[in-house]
Amino acid sequence: MRVATSADFAGIPCELRIPAGHTGAMDLTVWRTFVTVCRVGSLSAAAAELHHTQSAVSRQIAGLERQLGVPLMERHARGVRPTPAGEVFRRHALATLNEADRAVRAVRDVRDGVCDRPLAVGATPSLAAGIVPVAIRGLLEHAGSLRWSLLPGLSAALHHRLIAGDLDIAVVTDAPPGLPHDPRVERRFLGLDDMVVALPVGHAQAGRGPVPMETLADQTWVEDNDGSAALLRQHAARAGVSARIDLTAADLPGKLALVATGHAIALIPGVLSCALRADVTTAALVDPPTRGIYTITPRRDCHPSAAPLLDQLATAFASVRGC
Repeated sequence: MRVATSADFAGIPCELRIPAGHTGAMDLTVWRTFVTVCRVGSLSAAAAELHHTQSAVSRQIAGLERQLGVPLMERHARGVRPTPAGEVFRRHALATLNEADRAVRAVRDVRDGVCDRPLAVGATPSLAAGIVPVAIRGLLEHAGSLRWSLLPGLSAALHHRLIAGDLDIAVVTDAPPGLPHDPRVERRFLGLDDMVVALPVGHAQAGRGPVPMETLADQTWVEDNDGSAALLRQHAARAGVSARIDLTAADLPGKLALVATGHAIALIPGVLSCALRADVTTAALVDPPTRGIYTITPRRDCHPSAAPLLDQLATAFASVRGC
């Protein structure tokens, strides 16, 4: 076997080379020790939990720091905590350890003759709170036991996760900026969803018929993502008015909390109407903005449960629209 020399690395940028003394391989046992120390905040407590000696835990952490070339832990009055670099490493290490555990469980399932591939479902926040749980319940009633997971996210991120193989099916929308045309993905149209206005209970427009946008022009609006904000601005422009989006929420629950407490009103998907908290109501809009609801699946290696879930999603969407 030929041994690499320095000439083999000529032309490779320095930042891409493996540091001196770095083997390129890391022991997941040491990673697990580090994550445990971060969680319990003490070398001695981690040693007791892992059935090691404290000196062994200390040596593992010191070796990991030498391998990475940066301090990962710092002492404080009540024990130890990760440095900023250690906190970054902890997050990635935890994700890697969780994935490694899932890989081991999957291999053991195959060994034991139980080839039970989990169904990974992605959905936008409103669909994850609306039609997707209904559809999965219907799937489980027909299919029986099935391991599954649900990952909320925006449509573009879900598309990337599907292509990366992290998801078996995603339920997305064509709200701005729209959906990409990707030959690796099979797209199925579920239907159009009318956007509605979320109002605090007791609002003057609550319980009324379709409301013209001009009536709401003086209201304060809150938004949680660019796609919904774009739909609101487009709808207001068609009515010849502007929407005062004075508040921004981090996510859909935060958006609805601001509505419930009377700080603002909001444009939300109609499919959410059946799943709203008790202190929020809705009003229909005259000539409402709409968004298309789609499922996307990979063209290759489809999960066996993806097709029956597609049928359940179509049924759930039809039932939610009628609520």
